[in-house]
Amino acid sequence: MQPTQKQTGLGRLSYIWTEWISTFVILVLLLLTLVIGTGEMIHGQLLRMGERLYGDPASGMQYSFLRAEPEKPTCERHPDIDAQVQKQMQANAADEFADIFGTASEADVRASILAGQQLCEEKYQFHDRAVTYIDDHSTLRTYRAVETSFFGVFQFGTENRALILVIMVVFAAISATLKTHHIGLRSPATRIDYKVYSVFMLAANLLLTSSALSQYHSMMNAGVEIGREIQIIYGLWITLFGILSLISLFYLFKPPKPSREGGSFGLAFLSVPLYVYMAVITGVAFTFFMDYPMGQGIYLGQLVEFSSIFLNLALFIWAGMLLKQTQIVDMFLNILRPWNLAPETLTWLILLAAALPTAYTGASGIFVIAAGAIIYKEVWLSGGRRQFALAASAMSGSLGVVLRPCLLIVVVASLNKEVTTDLLYHYGLYVFLLTSTLFLVISLFFAERKFRIAAPSVAFPKSFRAIGPVLPYVLIFVLIWLFYKYILATDLNEFTAPVMMPVILLMIVLFDKLRQSPEVVTTVGYNPAVDRYAVTMGDPATLTTVNTAIPPTEYHQVVTANATQGMSADHSVARSGLVKEPQVGFKRALHLSTSETVGHIGALVILMALSVSVGGFLERIEIMSAFPTDISNTFLVLAMIVAVMVFVGMIMDPFGAVILISATIAPVAYQYGIHPVHFWMIALIGFELGYVTPPVALNHLLARQSIGDEEVADADAEVRHKSFYYRYERWILPVIVMFPAMLIITFAPYIFKLFGWYQ
Repeated sequence: MQPTQKQTGLGRLSYIWTEWISTFVILVLLLLTLVIGTGEMIHGQLLRMGERLYGDPASGMQYSFLRAEPEKPTCERHPDIDAQVQKQMQANAADEFADIFGTASEADVRASILAGQQLCEEKYQFHDRAVTYIDDHSTLRTYRAVETSFFGVFQFGTENRALILVIMVVFAAISATLKTHHIGLRSPATRIDYKVYSVFMLAANLLLTSSALSQYHSMMNAGVEIGREIQIIYGLWITLFGILSLISLFYLFKPPKPSREGGSFGLAFLSVPLYVYMAVITGVAFTFFMDYPMGQGIYLGQLVEFSSIFLNLALFIWAGMLLKQTQIVDMFLNILRPWNLAPETLTWLILLAAALPTAYTGASGIFVIAAGAIIYKEVWLSGGRRQFALAASAMSGSLGVVLRPCLLIVVVASLNKEVTTDLLYHYGLYVFLLTSTLFLVISLFFAERKFRIAAPSVAFPKSFRAIGPVLPYVLIFVLIWLFYKYILATDLNEFTAPVMMPVILLMIVLFDKLRQSPEVVTTVGYNPAVDRYAVTMGDPATLTTVNTAIPPTEYHQVVTANATQGMSADHSVARSGLVKEPQVGFKRALHLSTSETVGHIGALVILMALSVSVGGFLERIEIMSAFPTDISNTFLVLAMIVAVMVFVGMIMDPFGAVILISATIAPVAYQYGIHPVHFWMIALIGFELGYVTPPVALNHLLARQSIGDEEVADADAEVRHKSFYYRYERWILPVIVMFPAMLIITFAPYIFKLFGWYQ
């Protein structure tokens, strides 16, 4: 991004909006969402603490009585008893129903009035005691102000989750559009790309604006009172898509500067974002063929209905971007680097380790965005093929989606009462073991060199020393977990992870920026025995060879990279120099992570919203009515379900896919006797296969966003002379790992049952 002083017009406005306004607003909303998420547990603790500090069982004073200034009773404390008795007796005598029900005697009336006076006196006495008690405890009013203020914020947030989500999406989607950050098969690069991109963006956003307007007018004319919040939400939708239409119109006549010349009309269609295709297809179908112009606007309501889930997703995205600002992944890799493992073995270990943060960041795509570039670099520097490294980056977020506490499992369980999160996580562990093992076996089969490992006497001491720098991060994690567990009485699980993980990572980022970063020494040297160049890097105490497989044809890239950092290299002798990684402070790291979060929220949530619209479209055309209901062969039913799952995974994001499948295919599968847990294991593995399968391959798109278009282009260019598999390894390897896994998970249980191996 160019400095603001060098920008004028829309460029300067775009910079100010994307880097400052939207970043600040989203940061405030994310923090508010954290407050909402932790609000109940914190407020419960504040109430209990208030009771311990200010409650007095001896005098009957409880903190709950003191949370507001006692109101003085309005009853008469010293009434004229005789006058009230006479007045009541006269009222009773004039009662027209007295002959039927009878009237109370004077003694009963007097007793009732005396009881009322006693109750009134007790109210006055309690009021006086409470006022005196509060005056005697000077800090009570201060504590009460803090507790009630927090409760007010928490209550406001809880009651306005949907509004917070839509405001967040409005700011994030505008930023994603200004930065052309929406998810597509490839980014626009040429003039013709931008023309086609802008035309489709304009058409899609106009259709969405029209649909939101139609739905708004439909609600207002329905004769039913519409809540103020719903009116504001639809006003925000209309405003959002109207602004996006104006931006698209501006880019149509004044596109961004192309990054390269040339291009073709056919390839330009690959630059159109996925959400735009979804919006155009559903918008045209609803408006012109189904006479249902408010269709897209109605399905946007699904986003609001599941506002808690999507807010949790936003927190997970933030957690992923905060992770990107730390050195955790790199420090973990420092433990593995001394062993000089073969690329395939190293990649397998990385994917095993990546499964946990994948689960704790909510879904596969978020971790790919956060750590895909680091994983790609490490696999490539270890001697792996670039295409293999790209495949590893795309798969880094696939294996952990079935592990606790992945948000996707929570969504499945919330929409399907036939399954529980515990059952899904239990069987998900076996799915994880299967897919990770298949990856190791298949990648070793295609490996040019099957195994490589350094001598333990050399590697172990360096690896052991590398554990030390990781321990403070582990300690921070444990301390915050203990704080939540014992101070706030909340454990880390699938329901609390969206709130706890950003807090943990904020503290880790703070520690990471406060600690002194070690100097990095990089060495480049030629090894004539294998005609390769070796790169050694690390801090001075733990120098580690991380690449012994750089071919001479790639040596100039290493030299160039080093030269930009003040390095020198020689073709025969290793030369070294100090390279200090660019450091940023905590505020800058927070700004960078939130700025990235804005773009990803805008791109992912809009894509999910339109995925729901596609799901609604498929429901309305009753596509499942084409699914046979009288098939007697269970294996054929399973095969058809698998095909549908993979297809859905290829065209929709995971959350939108779960919503669609829950409403359409799941009930049919249950009717055929497929166990719900088995069905959802098939669905999840089918989704993941779809996410790495062309033509869309969402995980590959996200990996490309993380790694960069130029690096992907270089990876493709260097294998043009090789065989078919190695030219397309980044696409083929994930498929030939996930496809057998899907077949095993789908059919093995029924084969075992058929042979009577289990009941």
